Amino acid sequence: MLGNLGPDYAAEETYYASQEYKDKVTEAIKNGTSLKDTAFKKPSRSFGGSGRKFFKYPIENSMGEKTGDRLLIKCVEFEPPTGTNAGLSVTTENLFKYDSDGNYAGILKEGTALNEKGETIVGGKTKIKLGFETTDANSRLSKDMNSRTKYMIELPIPQDITDSNSVTWGEDRMNVLELAALNVAQTAMAGNIGEGVVQSAEAAVTALNTGVEIPGLTADTQAAVRAALSGAAIGALGSNVSARSVISRSTGQILNNNLELLFQGVNLRSFPFSITFSPRGPEESKVVKDIIRSLKMSMAPKAGEFDGSASQGIFLKSPDVFQLRYMKDDVDHPFLNSFKLCALTGMSVNYTNAGTYTTYEDGTPVNIRMNLTFKELNPIYHEDYLQPAAGFGVGY
Repeated sequence: MLGNLGPDYAAEETYYASQEYKDKVTEAIKNGTSLKDTAFKKPSRSFGGSGRKFFKYPIENSMGEKTGDRLLIKCVEFEPPTGTNAGLSVTTENLFKYDSDGNYAGILKEGTALNEKGETIVGGKTKIKLGFETTDANSRLSKDMNSRTKYMIELPIPQDITDSNSVTWGEDRMNVLELAALNVAQTAMAGNIGEGVVQSAEAAVTALNTGVEIPGLTADTQAAVRAALSGAAIGALGSNVSARSVISRSTGQILNNNLELLFQGVNLRSFPFSITFSPRGPEESKVVKDIIRSLKMSMAPKAGEFDGSASQGIFLKSPDVFQLRYMKDDVDHPFLNSFKLCALTGMSVNYTNAGTYTTYEDGTPVNIRMNLTFKELNPIYHEDYLQPAAGFGVGY
């Protein structure tokens, strides 16, 4: 029952389901230390002078009262990537050479290699190798999340809940001449004909000028097309003349663009929520006020302490981020979607949701509607559905 779990049951449930707890247990078993050190530590319940760190609306009238399925909102302090790589690190091999002390000593030339002592081997063969390692915000911020949690809010599940996934596809065109030029350039680059892209491009233009055969066109038209492709026709025919227009004027034909729909990228998901508050007493009024104030404060950027220092306001720190969960009977919902970490991108509050301005004696509006818009920090990928965080329901 809800009342038997204590006031920190939601935070405790989140902690024991987190990767942080699993890592601590694994480390304790490996080191042979006590598992007591991995146990949940109750957070301080003071927040901003309100005396609360866990806000729950509505408040139960009795220990055994059920309040239905819930939306759990956890506020987490944003943490930028460490170092200067902005979440992406690149490693190279066979690109730079170093002296015996490990200091940078220049760039390796083509056809050279280094032995184990870092000495150049004349005539050695090397290929530059690049390694990439990325860390997205969701993975980075999910680590040690419990220690950076500022507060948690538990609300009635909204009446209109949806999840919408989308990706971007777009039309792409490439005619036979462009395909031919691409093939020549790729072959030239793979065949080591020169020292770089410029030489490869020159080889492609030369091949187009001397060796392209286009069935159905006269020799004069083919020459005009080759001239247009190589740029030799620009001065004679004008900058607006293209291979397409030359062929159309000469033969009444156009090149097949090979139109195809191609994948272009992913989109971030947004989640709009609408919550209605009808406080039943002073205690619930205070909870509602603290919820609204806390969310407003957390979505605002940080300009630094107002201490009159010269650095005040030069830089703005990122607002807090949020972990969202649908709950049923104090555990993750068995059907509804899961979330990645989100930013609160929009918030509006209607204090006259009853249609007129009406308040209690203490000034609390009798009916309040709060609209929130969350947006995930990272896209959803195929592999995400194979991870435990996707849950047992519909996944993301």
